[in-house]
Amino acid sequence: MKKVVYALLSVVLLISCKEEQKEKNDLNAAPIQAVVEAPVLEEFGYNLYDYKVVRDTVRSGDSFGAILDSHGIERSKVFEISNTIRDTFNVAKIVAGKPYTILKSKDTTERAQIFVYQNNAIDYTVIDFTDSIIARKDQKPVKLVEKVASGTIESSLLQTFSDINVNAAVAYKMADIYAWTIDFTRLQVGDRFKVIYNQKFIEDTIPSGIEDIKGVYFEHRGKPIYAFSFVGDTINNVTDYYDENAKNLRRAFLKGPLKFNRVSSRYNLKRRIKYYGYKVRPHRGTDFAGPVGTPIMATSDGIVTKSERRGGNGKYVRIRHNSTYETQYLHMSRQAVKVGDYVRQGDVIGYIGMTGNTGGPHVCYRFWKNGRQVDPFREDLPASKPLEKELQPKFFEHIKPMKAQLDSINFKRQEILL
Repeated sequence: MKKVVYALLSVVLLISCKEEQKEKNDLNAAPIQAVVEAPVLEEFGYNLYDYKVVRDTVRSGDSFGAILDSHGIERSKVFEISNTIRDTFNVAKIVAGKPYTILKSKDTTERAQIFVYQNNAIDYTVIDFTDSIIARKDQKPVKLVEKVASGTIESSLLQTFSDINVNAAVAYKMADIYAWTIDFTRLQVGDRFKVIYNQKFIEDTIPSGIEDIKGVYFEHRGKPIYAFSFVGDTINNVTDYYDENAKNLRRAFLKGPLKFNRVSSRYNLKRRIKYYGYKVRPHRGTDFAGPVGTPIMATSDGIVTKSERRGGNGKYVRIRHNSTYETQYLHMSRQAVKVGDYVRQGDVIGYIGMTGNTGGPHVCYRFWKNGRQVDPFREDLPASKPLEKELQPKFFEHIKPMKAQLDSINFKRQEILL
């Protein structure tokens, strides 16, 4: 038995000696070189690790020259840069509050080499004067993410969107889509909607508004109205919204002249006012309330025939749309068009004010048909052209999956990332 134990111990000692010898040999071998790659943080088309990065914001009174001068660029060089890039970037138009980035060399001189001006959250301008002077406009990468949301009206459309934590821009775009078919100032409790839209994300993570709405189902007073985006004008690449039967939702006239209309006083030929001893003082317009400075839009295409200030009308604009229809917009703080201008539906023609006879900021919207003032809300206003028949097969194929998707969404308050 003892002989067996001694034999086993001898084997263990032999293996241990060999392992020790192997470790010594490994230590004497050439050391292994670890390869460490330099980190890459790319922005504006540059590896920021190659530069000293300075980020700041244009302050009131700042100029392009003053900013570069504060970073060591001599005035003669600033003048050369400004002249070279003037066709790409007007340095005189930098705006206070806009962020900018300066990339400097990493050596002891820390010389400024690149100036990046951020026009907005997406667009930026690069001015590279490392060697030669080059200017270019570019955009941060934007990713579109499809989302869906649904809700039921309990008070107002905007409140409902706030309740379901969805960007109010979706509500405004929906209001634009249905501007000719639904009076959003008279929504009822229980009206409900489902919407498919694309949201923009800068560099995959930063929300940057709504790109577009692809499809909507809106149930108003129990009546369902679908809306699907489709390029109906292939020549000019114009997108419009059509219902499930390819009927254009747009009409020749908007429901009102504001982006988000709130009626404060309706057309009323039997109106009585206390100030005038309760005598009948007909109101031949529709008042839309809004803060002073709110943009006022033309409700249809036409020619401006009046843009002046007169009496109780205050500052106003009048537009002739065709031989049948004219519109007028009163009490402006200022006009944005002049007589003879051709305006398109939705163009800003002025801004809400309190000029003339008015007790508060609003626009009085007046509507003529064949020379007689009428209530536009009681008129059967002409519709736009339906989708061309040759495009309808393509349209029906286009909306088929979208309609199925809308129909599958329930009405729980939700926003879903697809």
